[in-house]
Amino acid sequence: MAVKVIDVEQSVDEINRRAAEEVRAHNREAGTFLVNLMASPGAGKTTVLLRTLEALKNFYRIGVMEADIDATVDAEKMEGAGVRSIQVHTGGECAMDASMTRQAIREFSTDDLDLVFLENVGNLVCPAEQDTGASVNVEILSIPEGDDKPLKYPLMFEVCQAVLINKIDTRAYFRFDDEAVIERIYARNPEAKIFFVSAKTGEGFDAWIDWLKNQVDAWNKE
Repeated sequence: MAVKVIDVEQSVDEINRRAAEEVRAHNREAGTFLVNLMASPGAGKTTVLLRTLEALKNFYRIGVMEADIDATVDAEKMEGAGVRSIQVHTGGECAMDASMTRQAIREFSTDDLDLVFLENVGNLVCPAEQDTGASVNVEILSIPEGDDKPLKYPLMFEVCQAVLINKIDTRAYFRFDDEAVIERIYARNPEAKIFFVSAKTGEGFDAWIDWLKNQVDAWNKE
């Protein structure tokens, strides 16, 4: 009697791949640019996002999807800042996948938005493993975390089109080698755009905002 073998991992990956393609196709038709924002807890995702929203609010219709295992703290911060937002609970999962993102987009009704940020669950492992269907992936690495993270979590830096090195205002208090981190990121992803920023002071944000605006505008012209 022949034994039937099912490769579950391959099947799950294929399901997520198809869902991600559906998300991108839907967003392209709607003219909505989706940014998947990833980082470890404490790297400054929400603060970076709030400053980014302030810089872009006069250019685009913007929404934010806040992903967490539980709680509504970040979505409440966005609402308090006057930004349309929705809280997504992942049901214990450590990251958003494309099916979750597709469901969130349906619930959020993003077709009237030009730009949507998905603030993913905070960690450097699970989010990198899941294609959410985003237009671009962005990683935030903070100075206090250290310059060795591209060595320890290579996939995160491989899948991101942009990396923001945040909290540069804390350089005086932490050992962090700018040249080393650039070299380590490029070793994993030579095409990555790297921006040194401070969400606290706003330093470095002009270059990041210009890059993001170019990405959004190019997406809408395709």
